[in-house]
Amino acid sequence: MTGRLGLTDIAPTVSCGDYPARAVVGEAVPIAATVFREGHGLVGANVVWRGPGKAGTGPLLRMTPGAPGLDQWHATVTPTEQGMWSFLIEAWADPFATWRHNIEVKVAAGQGIDDLSNDLELGARLLSKAGRTVPKEHRAAIRLAEKALRDSSQDLRGRLGPAVESSLAALLAEYPVRDLITRSARHEIWVDRERALYGAWYEFFPRSTGGLDESGHPVHGTFATAAERLPAIADMEFDVVYLPPIHPIGVINRKGKNNSLVAEAEDTGTPWAIGSHEGGHDATHPDLGTIEDFEAFIARADELGLEVALDLALQAAPDHPWAKEHPEWFTVLPDGTIAYAENPPKKYQDIYPLNFDIDPKGLYSEVLRIVRYWMARGVRIFRVDNPHTKPLNFWHWLIWEIKRTDPDVLFLAEAFTRPAMMHTLAKIGFTQSYTYFTWRTEKQELIEYGTELAAAAHYMRPNFFVNTPDILHASLQYGGPSMFKIRAVLAAMLAPSYGVYSGYELYEHLAVREGSEEYLDSEKYQLRPRDFAAAEREGRSLAPYLTKLNRIRRAHPALHQLRNLHFHTIDSDALLAFSKRDPRSGDTVLVVCSLDPHNVSEATVSLDLPALGIDWNESLVVTDKLSGATYVWGPHNYVRLDPHIEPAHVFVVERSSP
Repeated sequence: MTGRLGLTDIAPTVSCGDYPARAVVGEAVPIAATVFREGHGLVGANVVWRGPGKAGTGPLLRMTPGAPGLDQWHATVTPTEQGMWSFLIEAWADPFATWRHNIEVKVAAGQGIDDLSNDLELGARLLSKAGRTVPKEHRAAIRLAEKALRDSSQDLRGRLGPAVESSLAALLAEYPVRDLITRSARHEIWVDRERALYGAWYEFFPRSTGGLDESGHPVHGTFATAAERLPAIADMEFDVVYLPPIHPIGVINRKGKNNSLVAEAEDTGTPWAIGSHEGGHDATHPDLGTIEDFEAFIARADELGLEVALDLALQAAPDHPWAKEHPEWFTVLPDGTIAYAENPPKKYQDIYPLNFDIDPKGLYSEVLRIVRYWMARGVRIFRVDNPHTKPLNFWHWLIWEIKRTDPDVLFLAEAFTRPAMMHTLAKIGFTQSYTYFTWRTEKQELIEYGTELAAAAHYMRPNFFVNTPDILHASLQYGGPSMFKIRAVLAAMLAPSYGVYSGYELYEHLAVREGSEEYLDSEKYQLRPRDFAAAEREGRSLAPYLTKLNRIRRAHPALHQLRNLHFHTIDSDALLAFSKRDPRSGDTVLVVCSLDPHNVSEATVSLDLPALGIDWNESLVVTDKLSGATYVWGPHNYVRLDPHIEPAHVFVVERSSP
């Protein structure tokens, strides 16, 4: 906006203020605005910051100017509780700073006391005005300077001296005279708990935890056997356990192994084909156990410091109770049958998509009931399957209906789709978003994508999954164990939230066919028991490495943030260098990671030292948290990484001792 003063380019805002910006409790949130006025008068600006449910104007926070000549002003706010915070910007003319600047210029140009009589009186009047607003303990200094300006018995130096000395300038910078105050509209920032931004996720299928019977055949797991897996996940220092759907699975058109259209009698079907005569979205699969068993699983996870994220997949198997009780929630074809899901040329004959436009009131109400049902059983995080195939206005309504009463509930959008849809889902309320990270493997595209996501951090929070049950990228199929390490380092260090799908630590890399990203013998369609303990005993597990990465993440608040991502120059396309610095504690992490899993890479890293909190004339000490080695670095540094030994440095940065 422009009022009496120019006040534009306020940030953070989302879609011109249509949706609130985002932050988490304790996060340093940058506020910015462009402030200017006509002529040469000096201006100032401040933020008026208000917490949830608070009335009145709120505390004032002074903004500081940025680069000279750009009229940009900056401040940092730190929310202290969940809920809807708000801020506005006040721009104002600074008549005393303008007066002080002008009179110093005039004196330097040789103007004498007769030329400056009006200026001296104007300065005295400004000080008189200032004397009414500064704290009482400072008013004597103000009165002294005011009196001196009017004391005709003194020379020019004597009259001006008290008014232009630096201590008075500093006082009136802290307690300024504010004229022509121009206020912006109030802007909102929704503040979540820290887990909305930071956390390490581990995905696994409870049904695959039953092991093998005496004849070597997989046994269907239960919530109890799944709970036995939780200590190992906690030992790897993950924060969130994500479960695919735990509901009854449809029998009609059930898929067989490797997505076969013909299911054998022993085939379990895909958990995303939800619903049968045994129940729908508010039921548990009987082979997994009862709702009480699920609550016991939640309780065990809580004991271990783990949160449980549950899949919210809004679709139905043909034998879901909804198909009989509420046919109006589906699309009926001219021949009277219900349309199954398609993503041409793919067909999903075992799934009916929902139609949100025929009975929105009824369907909206039912989904809200389902979400609240699982919330009541201890679920506070939902991973939402394919939200881009449902209406945006539905998600906006559902998410904010939940947050209105339960601000701690989080929603992760699994939407691998067009950028506009992914970004809009984030804007309208989704807490986190899956991303294109899986397909960003080259140096320049990683830099461009990381920069893009950091710029959108005020509304979009990425979750970098290294793999999923649907996605086994070619880099993992052919990159060997070194590539598994590389992708884990990049995901864990670039993004505050990242995730792995079970089997990653066993280097599972076989695709169903050449050119496919589907796993061979995909766990989506069959039980997949794994012997994690044997793999670790035999030294063929990535679990210790993931543990080390997660431990580093927990220890360093710089890695809990996204806005602070900064890339450094390195003269090799096979290496990537980036850093993160926590503005509050000064904690700084610098990562140099190979992108080539097969060859040794050498290069020179040219550091942007101020981005690391180091002056250009200082050196720094870097300690590698992966190897334990310590080095003294400067602006330009040689690196050599052998991916078969260790593909990355994860440095903690400190100033070197004088």
